[in-house]
Amino acid sequence: MTIKEALQKLEHFCAYQDRCHDEVVTKLHSLKMSSDETDIIIVKLIEDNFLNETRFACSFARGKHRIKNWGKIRIVNELKIRHISTTNINLALKEITPDEYEATFNQVSERFWENLTETNSLKRRKKFCDYMLRRGYESNLVYDKMKELELL
Repeated sequence: MTIKEALQKLEHFCAYQDRCHDEVVTKLHSLKMSSDETDIIIVKLIEDNFLNETRFACSFARGKHRIKNWGKIRIVNELKIRHISTTNINLALKEITPDEYEATFNQVSERFWENLTETNSLKRRKKFCDYMLRRGYESNLVYDKMKELELL
């Protein structure tokens, strides 16, 4: 495959959905491109604004919070896995307003607590905490919410 063909393919790949550098590099490796060709294509994608790490991080954080109801810890960890810089991660977290974050947290936690069928109080609390921590919410929020829900 020529550089021009690969560039065209990657432009479509990046235009369809925001991508991080890692995803683009992986795609180029799957197209059997050499490291020199990969570098040329990535530079061209950045120049033409098809590839933008800041834009990717912000849309990733917004989407994962609003659609999958992830907490900040999980979002940060997932962005770190994708080798996003700390600066971009901090910018991405600013996309989630404190009010929106609290509302989502309360909605998710209350829905899960109501749907728990466990009768043993200890197991019920453990299942709740494990679920909320796995979703990436801060432990102090989770434990405070558990105590609040338990009293209801």
